[in-house]
Amino acid sequence: MLKYSLLILMAFIAVSCEHRETPQLEYMPDMYRQLSVQAQEYDPISENGVAMRLPVEGTVPRGYEPYRYGFADTTQADAMPNPFQPTKEMLEAGKKYYMTYCVVCHGATGDGYGYIVPKFTQPPPLYSEKLMNWTDGRIFHTITIGQGLMPSYATQLPPKQRWAIIHYVRALQRAAHPTAEDLELAPKSGFTFEDDLPDTAVVPSEGSVK
Repeated sequence: MLKYSLLILMAFIAVSCEHRETPQLEYMPDMYRQLSVQAQEYDPISENGVAMRLPVEGTVPRGYEPYRYGFADTTQADAMPNPFQPTKEMLEAGKKYYMTYCVVCHGATGDGYGYIVPKFTQPPPLYSEKLMNWTDGRIFHTITIGQGLMPSYATQLPPKQRWAIIHYVRALQRAAHPTAEDLELAPKSGFTFEDDLPDTAVVPSEGSVK
């Protein structure tokens, strides 16, 4: 009896391993050959023949926080407080994301002389009187919605990163308009924004990446 069982098992293995992609014998084929269609396949049941379906209206990704204000809702945006404190870690994060997404237009110090100027229109300095009077909520609203030539950065930057950038923008504004106390403490702190400026004096060698 054991001999016959081993022969049957060996025959089963030999038949199953002959063609890996199309096995001769399928156990519970309903789990393997389903009625589902792949995303790019033709679906005869669909109205337009496309297998992919749009999400149900009102569906949002898990963990996603929809922004509830429109472009003109600046009054409501002004009432939004920055939910994060300007800690050292938050300022470092704000600097990181500012130097990644904002510096190309607004410049390293917020003066509006970014890398794309003058090829593109120069934005106003972030430390101008107008922007100095903007609330954190208004700046967050602008980063989220976009304004003029500036597109929305809601896709690239989650809310926490946008708030971190705003804290760094406040630091740039204070550096442009220091108080008497700031001027007194500056030499002792050793902190400077000069390290943020790109070194344009270095001429790239031939064959190097420019």
